[in-house]
Order: sequence, then C-alpha cells, then structure tokens
Amino acid sequence: MNFLKIDDEKRAKLCNLIFYVALTIELLLMIYEKSDFPDPGSYISVFNGSFYGYVFRGTFVLALAAVLLMKHNRREWIILAAVFVFTFICYRISGKNDLLRLFAFMAAARDIDLKKVMKYIFFVSLAGFALIALLSVIGVVGDISLTTDFGRDIENERRYVFGFGHPNTLYGCIFSLSAMWMWLYGKKSGIIRWLLALIFNIVICLLSKSKTALAICILMFATGLVVRYWNKIAECRIIYILTALVTPVFCVAFSVWSACVSYIPRYHQEMKCHNFISAIDELLTNRIHDLYRGNERHAGAIETWKLFSDRLSEETFDMGWVRLFYWYGIIPAVIISLFVLLLIYICYKKKDAMTLVLILSLSIYTIVEATFVSRFIGRLFIFPIAAVYLYDLLKKKSDIET
Repeated sequence: MNFLKIDDEKRAKLCNLIFYVALTIELLLMIYEKSDFPDPGSYISVFNGSFYGYVFRGTFVLALAAVLLMKHNRREWIILAAVFVFTFICYRISGKNDLLRLFAFMAAARDIDLKKVMKYIFFVSLAGFALIALLSVIGVVGDISLTTDFGRDIENERRYVFGFGHPNTLYGCIFSLSAMWMWLYGKKSGIIRWLLALIFNIVICLLSKSKTALAICILMFATGLVVRYWNKIAECRIIYILTALVTPVFCVAFSVWSACVSYIPRYHQEMKCHNFISAIDELLTNRIHDLYRGNERHAGAIETWKLFSDRLSEETFDMGWVRLFYWYGIIPAVIISLFVLLLIYICYKKKDAMTLVLILSLSIYTIVEATFVSRFIGRLFIFPIAAVYLYDLLKKKSDIET
C-alpha cells in the first residue's frame, strides 16, 4: 500500500528525515526536563502549563506520518493496526498516551541505520548533559550540590547534583551514557578505556552518594567486561536463560512482592516478617514503605493496581516496575514484560551478549528507579534497538513462510 507515488529510495530518505526530526525534538525535551530550567508551560501562557503535552502530540504525529509513508505488507499492517488499537485503548482508559507514542516511534524506527541512530542519541545526550553540568558549575542555572534530608534520616546531608536537580537524576544520566557507550564502543575498547569509564561512574556515585547506583554500576561494568573479554560467552545459552529469570521474572516478582507488603512495616510491626521487610526496605531507602505511605491514595500499593490504569493514577514514586503496573495497568505491564523476554530471545538468536547486558542492567535499575518509566521517550535509549531487533525477527518469519 503506497500513500505517495515516489520511488523507494526517496520514500526511505523522507521517512528517515521525519524520524530524526521527531527523535531530535524528544531528545531536546528530555535534556531540558533533566535540567533546573522551569517548565516552559509555566511562562508561555498559550500552553496553559502543558507545553510538553502539546509537543509530544507533535512528535507522535511525525512518527505516525513516517509509519504511514513506509511500505508494509499485509501482515505488517495487521500487526500495526492491532498494536495501535491496543495502545489507543490504553490511552483512552488511563489518559496516558505514552505507550501509543512509544509504539509509533518504534514502528517508525523500522528501517533506520541502528548504529547511526544510537550514536546520534549518545552524542546529543552527552552534549546536553555536559551543558547542564557546565551551566551549574559556572553559576548560570542549577545547583552544584544540595544539602537537605534525602529521606535517609540524615539531616543536612550534602549530595552533588551538578544542575540535574537530584543526585539520582545525575547518576541516571551517567548510567544511560555508560550503557550506550558500552553498546557502541565496548567491544572494541581496551581495558584502559573500560577502567576510565568505570572510575568516572564510581566517582559520580560517590559524589551523589547513591549506594544503589554504585551497586548497579559495578554489576553493569562487571558483566560488560566479561562479554568484552570472553568471546565465546555469547554462545552460552545459560546467560540468556539466567537473564530471562532475572529480567523481568525476578524484577516483576520482587516488585509485586514489594507492592503487597508495602503496608506491613507501618501497621503490622509485630509480624515475624517485619524485620526482614524492614531490612530490605532500608537498603532501598524506604522505597517499599513509600508505596503505601507516600500519599493518601497509597499509590503503588497492590490494592491500587488495576487491569488498566485510570486517569487518577498520576502519582510518582521511585520503584520503576511498580510504576509501570500502576501507571498503565496490569495487562499492559505484563505484555511489556513478555516483550522483554522476547527481546532476550532475539539476543540469543543473534548471539548478542552486549545488548543482553543493557537489558539486565536497565531492568535491575528500574526496580529501584523509575527514570525509564516516563512520558519522555528520549530517556528510553534502548527503544531503537528493540524496534529494529523485533522487526528483524518479524521479517525472518515472513521470509520463512513465503
């Protein structure tokens, strides 16, 4: 089915251009939102405080236009229509169009040059994050550090933020850059570059005083180094099975458990399991407690989960997998979890252990941080990889059938 009577080469270039325009806007919005600059909607009256919402609709239209301009066979049209209908239903029920927009972007990324797009995301993000840090250091906008109680029962605790507003946000950006660097350059980089990247991550973790980030950082670099220097590990089936068990099986199971027990530390301290739950919660800086006591609606606790979320479920909290279930609903979250398992299977077929490292690290990080469960698509740097890999699998199945 063709919507424009132009040759395939021009069609591909036009779709690619539209995709890059939409992606650039999303990346710039993400970088701006990470900084301490005010929400543009607060001082541009025409947007009535919802600047991002209007721009997101614009990037969605661009991504959708790219999808419609592409050539698709009947099978692809059926799949596209089915997923668009499902994500549109999710949007109409929950009022959140994030899944609809993300799918449009993934569909628009079908024919991209994956490495070029990942390099583009990496360098635009690197430039933007460096600018945020520089502006804070020279005193233009943003604090270099914050001294307050960060919920760890330590008064006047000083943690560095370098213009990102919160120390966890600072490391979240470094985590994204490090993961992209590993995927793009890790296999060809020597031990010196790996160690320099690791040391830089550790320094940021120490300055931001994020113990959880430090643990995840060490896990990501340790697994990445194993993949880098053990050439045959990509052939080992067991690493894909173990990753599937951890991601998302353990991640989801732990998040469900956290949502179930979130009320216990406060109301049932006489229970034998209280000390165990409290010990885990202390390691997670009261994240489990806060699912229940963080607000009056107990947002995040298991009783607030629904098959499909609703328009009132807008509260934010740190545990990312829990937020996925709370914001979008049990059914969409389960489908996303199954999609992650499918992506791991595709990595197995491709013998791509470095992408496996990204999936593992990203999933574990999302247990404790909700950085990547967001309306800002620019944060989810792995979506082009997922989009291209999924289409490759679909294409191979179509080729086999024909």
